[in-house]
Amino acid sequence: MLRYLQSRIRGTASTGPGTPPATLRGFYLHFVRQTPGWWAAVFATSLVVALIDTLIPLFVGRLVAMMAATDRAAAIEREWPVLLGMLAAVLVLRPAAMFVDFAIRQNAVIPGVTALVRWQSHWHVIRQGWSFFQNDFAGRIANRVMQTAQALRESVMASIRAVWYIAVYGVSALVLMATADWRLALPTALWFVGYVLFLRHFVPRLRDLSRVSSEARSQVMARVVDGYTNILTVKLFSRLADEDAWVRASVDALQDAVAAHMEVITRFMMVLAILNAALLASTAAIGVWLWGQGTIGPGTVATALPLAWQISNVAGWVSWEVASIFENVGVVQEGMETIAVPPTGQDRPGARELSVPRGEIRFEGVRFGYGRDDGATVLDGLDLVVRPGERVGVVGRSGAGKTTLVNLLLRFFEPGAGRIAIDGQDIAGVTQESLRAAIGMVTQDTSLLHRSIADNIRYGRPGATDAQVREAARRAQADVFVEALQDWRGRRGYDAHVGERGVKLSGGQRQRVAIARVLLKDAPI
Repeated sequence: MLRYLQSRIRGTASTGPGTPPATLRGFYLHFVRQTPGWWAAVFATSLVVALIDTLIPLFVGRLVAMMAATDRAAAIEREWPVLLGMLAAVLVLRPAAMFVDFAIRQNAVIPGVTALVRWQSHWHVIRQGWSFFQNDFAGRIANRVMQTAQALRESVMASIRAVWYIAVYGVSALVLMATADWRLALPTALWFVGYVLFLRHFVPRLRDLSRVSSEARSQVMARVVDGYTNILTVKLFSRLADEDAWVRASVDALQDAVAAHMEVITRFMMVLAILNAALLASTAAIGVWLWGQGTIGPGTVATALPLAWQISNVAGWVSWEVASIFENVGVVQEGMETIAVPPTGQDRPGARELSVPRGEIRFEGVRFGYGRDDGATVLDGLDLVVRPGERVGVVGRSGAGKTTLVNLLLRFFEPGAGRIAIDGQDIAGVTQESLRAAIGMVTQDTSLLHRSIADNIRYGRPGATDAQVREAARRAQADVFVEALQDWRGRRGYDAHVGERGVKLSGGQRQRVAIARVLLKDAPI
């Protein structure tokens, strides 16, 4: 059964119904609506468990009333079917309901929904334009994608549990107590009013503080990953002390944010403890007073006190759940800043595949700037023709626009005016995938994937054979050093892994692997 449940939600089966909305409610519904049946199952099983738990005080009250009888044998003979039912509920029904509840939540919803949100968030984020990644820390983006899934799932599940438990226990207590005597239900009714006011005061503060804490946590992650990613620069310039200060500032900010959050939670729990103590004491006092007057029997008091105690315990648990819910909502809100972002640099509607029969490139009156406040341009009215078969070198000082020229050709940016055409086709009207597939590029800052040499070269043509990979390496004059490689796990040659961004190789070796990758791609341009 558990294996069956684990296979029901395949998180990577779909890329989702478009871009997640930027509103909090819409963002939640975007993901919840994709697995409605499972959330309905969690809703139903949580209700059943809450209802069964509510029966426990009734059982206690019934037992006390039976034990108050003078003829004990007759009382047991009269009540044995009820006692048997109580036993069945405690030994069979409650464990069975809890098992079904746990099985659905732990084996279907938690792994499946978490994977679904993470996969779709990643799928959406990785398709953002290059400028999107230039404007943020890679570590913070990754942290948001990973943490948002867990926070969304937990906040929805906690909300379902909290709503059912407080509603079922509260309504049951009010009905049962009011049935015996309306005065016995008065403390619970007043407690409900106080509890609503209590939540209304604290919840917005917890929500805001949770978001601040989440942002501070992501900032720590971003700075730590930034230092690790650029560790060679840190070591070369002997800047460990500066890195310590850079990270220390973010850790201190996180500590301050968490401390402020915990301060409010402490006040939250103290007020709740006072509220619950008043409920229990007043229910007991009124129950004893009514029993003393002969208005109610001991069984009713024995039912009312466990109900009040249960409400107090559940209220504490629900309050922690509410605090957790809004802590997770804060994480989701922060994650939305990365995930619920309209895609940048997308293909135009009706974009067609690029065809490159010859490979002529034309820049016609191209004007481009990087959006600076002074309105300065990098390229202004550029006309350039690269004919098929030509090898053209573009020479100029740093910042003159050489890299910008190539980035515009690859459509990492759009020109402010003019157009770029390949074989007469305006590249603004073709798909970016087909455009970049037609161009082979070795960048100045060569970074390799943290995979094997063969995987990095084969990235140029995923279906290439081992022989074709080795031939590309030979043409790039990389085969000699590749054959001699051995990584930290003993993998050799083309199976050796290159480390993050290719750090296990020298700069020249990385360039040759990148050249082999482009040679294998065999693009027309």
